Amino acid sequence: MLVFTVGCSKDDDPADNDFFVGTYSGDISYNDGSQTVTDDDGRVTVVKVDDTYSFDFGSGIPNITGVKFQKQDENTYISVGDGVTGITVTAHTLKMLVSKDGATWTADCTR
Repeated sequence: MLVFTVGCSKDDDPADNDFFVGTYSGDISYNDGSQTVTDDDGRVTVVKVDDTYSFDFGSGIPNITGVKFQKQDENTYISVGDGVTGITVTAHTLKMLVSKDGATWTADCTR
């Protein structure tokens, strides 16, 4: 008989546990000056690769990749770096207002 035990220390950093990786649903939009896409029932999937995150949008909206985060408070992380500021994420909410290369992405989503 095999028995597995998993434990967490109070010192665990939630980002190390990928607590905000997954799919969020809600209002999303994209505008690049020539096209506008909005979806009141949109989806954004957050994926972690090494130490960066990608935001995979549905609805024909281009993805945002290579995002890094810093801890803002106990359960909230904010994006940092060139062209990808404006993302706030928790285990339950995703708020986004990103302007990069003449395009703007927004998200107001929950899970």
